[in-house]
Amino acid sequence: MRKTYKLFIGGAFPRSESGRSYPVATPGGQLLAYAARASRKDARDAVRAARGAVARWSGATAYNRGQVLYRVAEVMEGRAAQFAADVAAAEGITIQNAAAQAEAAIDRWVWYAGWTDKVAAVAGAANPVAGPYFNFSVPEPTGVVAILAPPASSLLGVVSVLAPVIATGNTAVVVTSGERPLPAITLGEVLATSDVPAGVVNLLTGDPAELAPVLAAHQDVDAIDLTGAPPGSAADLEALAAGNLKRVFRGRDDAPGLAPGSPEQDWLPGPGTARLLAFLDIKTVWHPAGI
Repeated sequence: MRKTYKLFIGGAFPRSESGRSYPVATPGGQLLAYAARASRKDARDAVRAARGAVARWSGATAYNRGQVLYRVAEVMEGRAAQFAADVAAAEGITIQNAAAQAEAAIDRWVWYAGWTDKVAAVAGAANPVAGPYFNFSVPEPTGVVAILAPPASSLLGVVSVLAPVIATGNTAVVVTSGERPLPAITLGEVLATSDVPAGVVNLLTGDPAELAPVLAAHQDVDAIDLTGAPPGSAADLEALAAGNLKRVFRGRDDAPGLAPGSPEQDWLPGPGTARLLAFLDIKTVWHPAGI
């Protein structure tokens, strides 16, 4: 009997409240496992868990967040063989290519972890003013970010969109690749056994077309990343997001784009500061200069 994987919400692994699951297969049609098919209530529960974790995670020092994320990378490295096996099965590629992708995902996680205590120097500033005042621009996390992960890249894709969000102090609700969720589920197991506080990352498996509108319209979601939005749905999701003035990140401005002839679903975010800055608010503080 094939295993049925669960969701990852609030640091725990609950079943979908609807009781639904769906088969996950290789590109060749071989059954791998069953995954929970998240419902609208599961999405709301994930947002509630993410909101509850905002104060603790955003209130941690940048150095502490970096150390937590480095620890995640260490645990990922210890499970690199499992990640490679998951990616090879999910994407129908050789184990060698899958191992290279797993290594790239770990490296990318480390890359973003290193930015936790440096991004303020890039996004912030001491501004010149006329008068006996200091004026500072200070970056702050936006809050709860909903993420639609790339559909084709089962591990490197989800790391590329998740790591920069939590590195900058936000919490996340991630809708994984619908057809290739198993590597992301393994990542959830890594997060659960690392030092990441419960609720900072929440993973929903299922149909992105069903879950995306719920998250886009949710009044307690502060921002949404549409990188993995179902084809043709971005404009509708932006319209739903306007209900509470969510920050919307289309997800295509941090890399040069597709190679000629590449299918749309093969687009993959690259590392860069665009994603770090996309979900930061800038707070301006005035302070009188001392005598």
